[in-house]
Amino acid sequence: MLKLIPGPPGYPIVGNLFDVRDEVPIQGLSSLADKYGPIYKLSFPNAFGGYEIVVISSVQLLEELSDEKRFHKVVSAGLDQLGGDGPQGLFRSSSEADPDWGQAHRVLVPAFGPLSIVDMFDEMHDIATQMILKWARKGPDHRIPVTEDFTRLTLDTIALCAMGYRFNSFYQEGMHPYVKAMISALTAANEPPSLFGILWNRTTGGKEKQLQEDRITMNTIANDVVRQRREHPTDKKDLLNAMIKGKDPKTGETMRTELITVNMVSFLTAGHETTSGLLSFAFTLLLKNPAAYERAQAEVDTIVGQGRVKVEHLKQFEYLNAVLRETLRLQPTAPAFSRGLQPGNDEAAPSLGGYAINRRTKILALLPRCHRDPEVYGADAHEFKPERMLDASFSRLPRSAWKPFGTGVRACIGRPFAWQEALLVMALVLQSFDLRLDDPSYELRIKQTLTIKPRDLYMHASPRNGMNATAIQRMMMADASSIPASGDPVSPQTPEQSRNLKDLLILYGSNTGTCQTLAQRLSADAERHGYHGKVMDMDAGIGPIQQQGLAVVITASYEGEPPDNATDFCRWIRNHNGKLGRLEYAVFGCGHSDWAATFQKIPTVVDEDLHQAGAKRILPRGFTDAAKGDIFGEFDTWADHQLWPALKGDEDSVSNTQAGRPGLDFEMYHEDRAAQLRQDVQEGRVEENKVLTAPGVDEKRHLEIQLPSTMVYEPGDYLAVLPLNPDLNVQRITKRYNIPSDAIIISKSNNSSTTLPNNTPISVISLLKGYVELAQPATKRDIRRLEEIATDEATRSALKSLASTDFASEVLTKRASVLDILENYPTLGLPFNELLSMLPPMRARYYSISSSPLVDAIRCTITYSVINKASYSGHGQFVGVASSYLRSLESGDPIRVTVKPANKQFHLPLKPDRTPVMMFCAGTGIAPFRGFIQHRVEMTKAGKKALAPAILFVGCWYSTGDRLYAEELDAWSKLGTVDIRPAFSQEKDDPDACGCAHVQDRMWKDRDAVSEMWEKGAKIYVCGNPGLANSVAETAKRMVREKLKEKGSDHIEEAMLKEWFTHQKGDRFVTDVFA
Repeated sequence: MLKLIPGPPGYPIVGNLFDVRDEVPIQGLSSLADKYGPIYKLSFPNAFGGYEIVVISSVQLLEELSDEKRFHKVVSAGLDQLGGDGPQGLFRSSSEADPDWGQAHRVLVPAFGPLSIVDMFDEMHDIATQMILKWARKGPDHRIPVTEDFTRLTLDTIALCAMGYRFNSFYQEGMHPYVKAMISALTAANEPPSLFGILWNRTTGGKEKQLQEDRITMNTIANDVVRQRREHPTDKKDLLNAMIKGKDPKTGETMRTELITVNMVSFLTAGHETTSGLLSFAFTLLLKNPAAYERAQAEVDTIVGQGRVKVEHLKQFEYLNAVLRETLRLQPTAPAFSRGLQPGNDEAAPSLGGYAINRRTKILALLPRCHRDPEVYGADAHEFKPERMLDASFSRLPRSAWKPFGTGVRACIGRPFAWQEALLVMALVLQSFDLRLDDPSYELRIKQTLTIKPRDLYMHASPRNGMNATAIQRMMMADASSIPASGDPVSPQTPEQSRNLKDLLILYGSNTGTCQTLAQRLSADAERHGYHGKVMDMDAGIGPIQQQGLAVVITASYEGEPPDNATDFCRWIRNHNGKLGRLEYAVFGCGHSDWAATFQKIPTVVDEDLHQAGAKRILPRGFTDAAKGDIFGEFDTWADHQLWPALKGDEDSVSNTQAGRPGLDFEMYHEDRAAQLRQDVQEGRVEENKVLTAPGVDEKRHLEIQLPSTMVYEPGDYLAVLPLNPDLNVQRITKRYNIPSDAIIISKSNNSSTTLPNNTPISVISLLKGYVELAQPATKRDIRRLEEIATDEATRSALKSLASTDFASEVLTKRASVLDILENYPTLGLPFNELLSMLPPMRARYYSISSSPLVDAIRCTITYSVINKASYSGHGQFVGVASSYLRSLESGDPIRVTVKPANKQFHLPLKPDRTPVMMFCAGTGIAPFRGFIQHRVEMTKAGKKALAPAILFVGCWYSTGDRLYAEELDAWSKLGTVDIRPAFSQEKDDPDACGCAHVQDRMWKDRDAVSEMWEKGAKIYVCGNPGLANSVAETAKRMVREKLKEKGSDHIEEAMLKEWFTHQKGDRFVTDVFA
């Protein structure tokens, strides 16, 4: 008995149109696969084209679909719309029985043979050289638009190799008319379906009209190229001559001009799109995976060295081959292909995987999901691991586990061309440059036309080995012996250098922005100590640090691992023993002592590795402990009393710092203007903002946000929110300084490291609300400066104590800001410009997403506590910056956000039917687990096979007042999706709490259930403060001790127990801890 294919129910008239509303359709289809499993169907009624598609997403189903005797290629709607009347060419022909397809196939297959592709190598090298030299001449500060430049490269390459035509895309700012028409056609043909779009096209013909104009432009240009070749024939062995001169071995006929033209357009369009996407994704994945990047570059260095890359080198690039294969596994640039039943298929009851299918149904192979099938690729199927694609492993894969070029006789004819081009370009780029992302925290976002590519991807390219553009050009054209050891300077002399300031390279490693702020703070102070501070992240500093004589490194650890923008640096420095003999350096580390096992690990490693690399340590490593709450103060003390004296070598360095931080140079105007925010966030929209707790209990709220259309998320990810300061705090400053509400300010600072808008008018209100932190505790340096300007002895004496003996109790504990202190001592006359120079820049705040994209892929929710309590400093209420901002938002309000991925282990298991889940949380720590459970509920509703069990241990104060999402959780528990086990600290006698006040108490009480789940392979997730994480960990160890005693082990080595637990962390025991 054949089964019915599941799928979303759809709506009257529009069917499933609203179920695939993602701006990137392939992502919308993938989300539905999460919900409905490896096969589902979508229907679109006659009013909107009238068709049904079945979507598959497993290797097993793809293997069956690839049977050429039962199924054949069906042209996709987007590709079909690119064609017009007349011949359709190789890609768009509806059937292999089409005489035009047969003739073109027989003529062109030999033209794409191995020897023909090898003959195209020099022309490929020609175009690639143009791109390489453009990057080299622009210099390392040039922000490379990656997908755009690779599109120029691949389009110019296919045009030159296929038909001897040069678009010269790297020699002009604008686009060739053909390129403009092609991009317009691709966009129109592949725009995601929408009700408005369909109605507009049907009533106005707008889309078809635009497509027709674009087709005319492309065909006219292609016809001209064919005509010119016929009028001026050459002996060039390219595709155009193959089509003009080649005879069909079956009929003996040559191809007519119309058929040649349509195939030229197809090659130019499809041929450049897929390869540019492949290269863009490949370099993105390499830059996000430094070990793979390093291995790929090392392979190029070993095989080619500093000579010209030659065609015979390509077959030796085993690892680069694996990188390209793994890239196309994870991000197949043509992300789907359609199949249908062969016209001659006479099955009485057509089926696929045991499911009944309609004879006219299109079946879509969803490659990004098929290629990540955990049954084939395992639990790490989503991870980038080129090693799995090395020749030996690749040959053992099932036949249908990797099909980025399609399948059967209609598979991509240009695969050898694309592969040779991609290998060559990768080798040339890795040989010539050290690359870094423009935004080290960049997370892959997709844009889709005919193919998929990374969105908003930028990087920088620094010439390697001290070369300049001339040296790179010689290297690409000659042997290594002709290359000079170094090149001319890329950049002209800066104004700072012309003032004879010494260069100081300041590198930071930071995920949350703290170390970046410290680096900018140090750079702001550098000039008055005789230095020009150049700030960059550690990964970007790999090249510069090898050329510098002096550097300061400021970095943190994240569970013992480097920050995202320091991973390349840490790997690089580990392998450079004795090679930095010219460098003098200092290291400052940030950390939190609650994470005792990894406290200051990365700063310590970096300090030691720099020393091992031959660099001279200027002074012992400085550090700050965030647990003390005085990061900025401890940093200032280290800089003022250790770093600057060590660099200056005299005694007046410290006294110079007491002269006060230089004020920023401003002019004020009285004009209105809107806020100008520069941070890398996008605008979302608030949908709902509601209270979750009862009156009288600390307020916790739920915020629903419509995300920008390009953002995607998984349960467990974060939403970074850029807040605004509370109006109350802004008004305190404007009142103190008597600043009019419409005052305009223009920064005249020449300091390039300032984070405030420079030489740009901005309202004072906007600046204070959005650019600086007003509630940050004052530092000792700030207080010493206030002491200097005090006009009476009593104030000076009080401030002196505040900066020393009373600092911890009166400033850190009470979170007293500079503004608080100014209000405590109203006679202090601190100028407004100096106040601004003391205030740190505004930071984004991170919140765990508390929803599942299976409910709504374009909306997410966060769960947050509202901080509004009496200020310890004595100045009214202490209002949390981010929580007060979020609380003020109403439905329809804009909000600046971006999605940030969680630790890759802090996501649901890839095999939810096999891996049990245990979740531990308290308070708003429930946020990611609401998303987890919601995800499981949606999968259950969609009829997916039974899920492995899940338990939620959740701590609250009360059984009703602050039990967040109680009704939802109870309903989900009744569905069997999750087993809820609460603990109530103020009502532990409540029957539901089973006498447990805290989460760890409930864990211990239910230890038999926990042990049973663990034995079945469960994964444990913890979300909460460090105390909760430590308590859960200690309870787990206590359970192990008990089990060992039951087995007769009287003596238990604590070291062994600790080692066992450390081994589980990050794999089966993962935490998301917030202070």
